Amino acid sequence: MTSILAYCRPGYENDTANELATRYGEKEYFGYPVSKSNTGFVHYNLYDNTSLGNALALFAVSESIFPRQLIGVFATLNDIKKDDRVGQVLDALEDVSLEALTGAHGVFGAIDVEYPDTEDGKTLAKFCRKFTVPLRQALRKKGWLSPKENEVKPKLHVFFESFETCYIGYSLSGYRSNDHLGICRLKFPSDSPSRSTLKLEDALVNMLSANEQREVLRAGGRAVDLGACPGGWTYQLVKREMYVEAIDNGAIADSLMSTGLVEHHAADGFTYRPQFGRVDLLVCDMIEQPDRVAKLMGDWLVKHWATHAVFNLKLPMKRRYETVIEAMSTLMTRLNALDDAFTVKVRHLYHDRDEVTVTIVRTS
Repeated sequence: MTSILAYCRPGYENDTANELATRYGEKEYFGYPVSKSNTGFVHYNLYDNTSLGNALALFAVSESIFPRQLIGVFATLNDIKKDDRVGQVLDALEDVSLEALTGAHGVFGAIDVEYPDTEDGKTLAKFCRKFTVPLRQALRKKGWLSPKENEVKPKLHVFFESFETCYIGYSLSGYRSNDHLGICRLKFPSDSPSRSTLKLEDALVNMLSANEQREVLRAGGRAVDLGACPGGWTYQLVKREMYVEAIDNGAIADSLMSTGLVEHHAADGFTYRPQFGRVDLLVCDMIEQPDRVAKLMGDWLVKHWATHAVFNLKLPMKRRYETVIEAMSTLMTRLNALDDAFTVKVRHLYHDRDEVTVTIVRTS
């Protein structure tokens, strides 16, 4: 049976499974999810083996919430013999019609040998790096891998659940994450006042297009940061030369205040209003109920207090997918009633924990 393999944060398997079952079911790509807690991945088994490529093209990783990567699995190897792992992968590829699968004359543009993002999975990391080299050479000798990496062609993925079991599949250009394991690793800036800065940087870099970044983060623009203390999110805005109204009863780092770009207001984030009536960007990382935050963000956008918004929704321990959908559904109802158009994304980013990040860019 073919399946869609989704990588996710360990502990979020059930939420990822719910999302896959809902989204594929809505498009009548019927199947059932299979997951195990804290493994870092989920399978959505398809009843129709011929629909794998079409299922992969239904939505991109960047358009999903919890998946980090989406791969169409067409072969599973169990009881792998360590003396000829390359040969067993090649045999599995011999048994399928690569041209029918990928529509690219059976030639892949690149290969990624991966493993779960768990403590057990990390024991496979060194092996996977070493295994990539002989496997790449063997694939090129067979003519199944392009001589040079080609990002346009499908990418072959060999995902080792353990040393004895792996899944073989592919991802599509424009629909996959281009990062290894679907993880964008960012370096913590030593002059930032808190590690939360990585959450906003992750969102700005990976959820906004280049054009959106230029529009939303223009130098000299104004922003409001609700729940700013000690200034991790404000740091990202100041780095981009934006003026920031930092709202929090706690203190903001002296290093940020000394830039001349930050005004600190000890106020309630739910009652504060922008000093000049509106700002270009609203950001918010307050620890509050997701429905309350979603309503607050809607108020700022609907009333044009902010043109764009980036914010986090803190998630409960259970029904996390359902909680996100409920909060965003209410918000989207309000936005859809406006004449304005918006680009909205919701992602559980690598640097998030029990939260999702939402970006809303007003396009007209």
